[in-house]
Amino acid sequence: MYPLRASIVFAGYFFKTRAYPGCMNMTLSSVWTAIGTITFLAGIASLAVGPAACAAESEFTKPVIDIGIVVKDSERTARFLTNAIGFKEVAGFSVAAGLGRRIGLIDGHETDVRVFVLEGAEPATRVKVLSFPGAPGKQADQSFIHSTLGIRYLTLYVKDMNRTLERLKQAGVRTLGETPLDTGNGNWLVAVKDPDGDFIELIGPRR
Repeated sequence: MYPLRASIVFAGYFFKTRAYPGCMNMTLSSVWTAIGTITFLAGIASLAVGPAACAAESEFTKPVIDIGIVVKDSERTARFLTNAIGFKEVAGFSVAAGLGRRIGLIDGHETDVRVFVLEGAEPATRVKVLSFPGAPGKQADQSFIHSTLGIRYLTLYVKDMNRTLERLKQAGVRTLGETPLDTGNGNWLVAVKDPDGDFIELIGPRR
């Protein structure tokens, strides 16, 4: 990146300062002088904005995030995510008890992590589902999203809300409040809860 800019500056300087034989047409000489000046200034400008452009580059390797959810029954949650919502399960992984303790996230319990995505292509946000039958956690107040602090709901954007509603109906999942609700911009909003009471918001048009 910087060698190219340095070359531009050098070229501008070369054209701006190069002497021409007196027999050359003055109009041509003036043109070359103007080009040299413009090139020189452009090179200086590019060097000035270089550090700012580099600073704007992301520090992250992926534009998506993984979300870990601890549930009572991972099999029950897996059926909900795939059948009711439309997630696809992909290869998961296991975490040994010792590793979980060393990371500082698990207090000496091994677990299998099941992974779900909305699309098969990468990169994709991944929902990681974990359960600890030997160390059940406390159930939070799931009355409303403001009843408990923390990450309270997921928002998913669907292509056809009618298809989503049919999928929810077949899975026996009821919608919350007065949803489906027309948001007034061509989309509809549906709110539901997973088997552990976690909130999921779905938004999309009705085809």
